[in-house]
Parts: sequence; structure tokens; C-alpha cells
Amino acid sequence: MSVLALFITALIWGVAFVAQSTGMDYIGPFSFNAIRYGIGAVVLIPLILVLRAGRRKKALATDADTATDYADESGIRQADTSWEPGTDLKSTVTGGILCGLALCAASLFQQFGIIYTTVGKAGFITALYIIIVPFYGILLRRSIEKKTWIAAVIAIIGFYLMCISESLSLSLGDGLVLIGSFIWGVQIMLVDKYAVKSDPVMLSSIEFAVSSAICMIMACIFERETTWTAIKDCAIPLLYAGVMSCGIAYTLQVVAQKKVRPTLACLIMSLESVFSALAGWILLGQSMTGIEIAGCVLVFVAVVIAQL
Repeated sequence: MSVLALFITALIWGVAFVAQSTGMDYIGPFSFNAIRYGIGAVVLIPLILVLRAGRRKKALATDADTATDYADESGIRQADTSWEPGTDLKSTVTGGILCGLALCAASLFQQFGIIYTTVGKAGFITALYIIIVPFYGILLRRSIEKKTWIAAVIAIIGFYLMCISESLSLSLGDGLVLIGSFIWGVQIMLVDKYAVKSDPVMLSSIEFAVSSAICMIMACIFERETTWTAIKDCAIPLLYAGVMSCGIAYTLQVVAQKKVRPTLACLIMSLESVFSALAGWILLGQSMTGIEIAGCVLVFVAVVIAQL
């Protein structure tokens, strides 16, 4: 069931590229991301409350020697279960803010890029973060395995076939999504750093809220022409991106990864790139040339090699 949950997560994320592309027919990128992440932040609140209630129930059932007690105003001794053991409020808030900044930047580059490229190519280019992240490890003085170098070479060849035209120029959309992929790598490194001592769901909710707030400010400055009618017409893409992609998919990922090895989890979720291409073809009628398809295949092979 956990593997199936991750498979569904990849499917939801892949189709989300279609929602992002369709949303641009009604409102601008800043407005879309502001509303999308605002919905995501709100959707996670019930999950946070449920998890806290579960921790409270578990803590109350444990031995008094292992629970942290405090006296309330009535003098009754109760368990302090506000935070799960090993989590830290400061790390959660700090991590949420920093991850929110990275998420905002990465998603905006991706959102603007999708305007000028297909959702299939955007999905495969975004998946390059799986190869980019290990190279960030060099800055932290971590060694890179030989397989990662091999995967990087294959990915570069695939990227060339997929995006570079005969004039050896990179399209604007592909370039923007590529920049976003590098920033996604930063966001992943930040999550890796702060998630250890944080409440992961609350961290994610704060992350979404920060990104939504920044995008809302940018929308008020640069997209004043956005109307409530346009937002209403964009309701379905917004709800899918906010509820399904941010809320449900994230929840499935958190629950499923508790029972699936990280390597296998990453490999399954990398299918997001394949689903984005299929969704673009089926729902939007977007097609690729034979050379572009070959490039996508090579990028996917590189992602698989990086996770072996």
C-alpha cells in the first residue's frame, strides 16, 4: 500500500504541471502560486491537529517517567504533548521560512517557464534536481559516487536532445525551468537540514504560507489586473494544485515514506516526470518529436541510475 501511495503521489504531481499550465490562461504566475500555496497551507492545518491529537493520546498512555508533565491552573497533572520528542519549535519555524523562500523562487521560475514550454519537458527538466542535489554536496565536502557522474553525463546528453534547437540555443521556457530545478535542489537541501528536528507537516504548512505571502505581495505589485472573475474561472486548476498537489500528495508522501526505503521512494516519485509528459499529451494535446522523446528517455535513465 505504501508503494501504491507513492505511485499516486507521483501521478498527482505529474498532472499538476497541466494544472499549472492551464492556470496561466486565466491569471498570472504570482497570483496562481499565491492562491495555490495559500490553499496548501490551510489544507495541512487539519492534518497538523490530527497528528498533535494522536501524539497527545500516545503521550497520555505512556509511563509518567517518560512523559513531560506540567500543572495546569486546576492543579491537575497532564502530559505536555505539544511537540513530538526530538522536534523543536525554532527549527520548525526557521526551516519553514527558509524552505518557503526557496520554494517561492523555484516554483516561480517553473511557473513562468511552463508558459513558454510544454508540461512534459518541464517535468523532465525539473526531475534533474535528483542529480543536481548530490553536486551541492561538494560544497559540504561530500564525495560524489561514480554512478552520479555517469548519471550527470547521460542527463546532459538527454537535456541537449530534449531542449537545444538546431541553432544550439536554449528556449526561454526550458531555461527558466532549469534555473528552477537548481533552486529545487536548494530547497531539498534545506528540508534535509531542518526536517530532522522539526514537525514535518507544520514545517511544510509554514513553507507554503511563506511562499503564498511573498507571491501575494508580488501579485499586488505586478498583476493588479487579476480579477475575482478570472480567479473563479481558474478554480479547478487552483484547487487541484492546492488541495491535490500540496495537501493530499504531500500527506501521502509523508505517510508512505515511513514504510518505504528512501531510495525506492525517490525512484517511484521520479515517475512524476513521466506522468507530466503523458498528462500534457492526453489532456493538452502537446506532443514531442522523436529526438525530444529520446532526450526524455535519457533523462529518466539518468534519474534511475542516480537512485540505484
